[in-house]
Amino acid sequence: MKNIDQKWIYLVILSFIWGSSFILIKRSLIGYTPLQVGGLRIVFASLLLFVLGYKSLSTLSKTDWKWVAIAGLCSSFFPPFFFALAQTEINSGITSILNSVAPLFTTLVGIALFGLALKGRQVLGVLIGLFGTVVLIAAGMENNTEQNYWYALFIIFSALGYAFNINIIKRYLSHLSPLAVTTASFGVAFFPALVILVYTGVFQQFVGNGAMHEAVWYVMALAFLGTALANILFNKLIKLSSPVFAASVTYLIPLVAVLWGFLDGENISLLQLLGGLIILFGVWLVNRKKVVVQQK
Repeated sequence: MKNIDQKWIYLVILSFIWGSSFILIKRSLIGYTPLQVGGLRIVFASLLLFVLGYKSLSTLSKTDWKWVAIAGLCSSFFPPFFFALAQTEINSGITSILNSVAPLFTTLVGIALFGLALKGRQVLGVLIGLFGTVVLIAAGMENNTEQNYWYALFIIFSALGYAFNINIIKRYLSHLSPLAVTTASFGVAFFPALVILVYTGVFQQFVGNGAMHEAVWYVMALAFLGTALANILFNKLIKLSSPVFAASVTYLIPLVAVLWGFLDGENISLLQLLGGLIILFGVWLVNRKKVVVQQK
């Protein structure tokens, strides 16, 4: 199978898995605090990855570990906590749409730090995408006064972390297997996440707590599927394609997440949907390739 076919298969699978992660976070928060959800997500995913990929860690050099440490903190440590915190105040569907700025940030980080060239059309796309983000947040603040849209900053910071992660992996870690990169990244995040979990007292609270017992299945699904498996597939996608194409998985994630949110009773206004469409249009402009027509 050619790479062009494989990368689209990975894109669709990841869109469904990550698109479903937002509703899993929402259900997990019924029994756990945001810090506990983020910490358990990292710890559970790390334990599975250690079992699957422990031997692959021997392929990393000292230089590789330096870049893995940076990438791991940017994508494997902070975002699980940030997304859980954001969803205490913002609907899961809106959170997924805000995450669509990741390809724009991937392009900007690539330009600023990794020598990526940008054309005039792409500059326009970046500006349109950022404008769409402002529209989306402003519409949410006006139509959902009970929600605190300052928490949208957690999603913005997460998207920026993903942008650094994608560019670092493509530039410095593409010679490693996706399993090795994923396992090492979560190895970096594991111990700080475990310390946070101990600090929250989650292990003592779990005994005799019915809400935690029920929600733990959502956390485990989030960790094993939405985190461990999804990150292995995503790192494979980065290896097969360009950084911006890999980040384009966020085009389709909102479709799945908004559907789950709708089924769960969430309301999204037309202006918010318009903001989401503006973001996607800006991202499309950034990624659109010029078609050259050859005359015979």
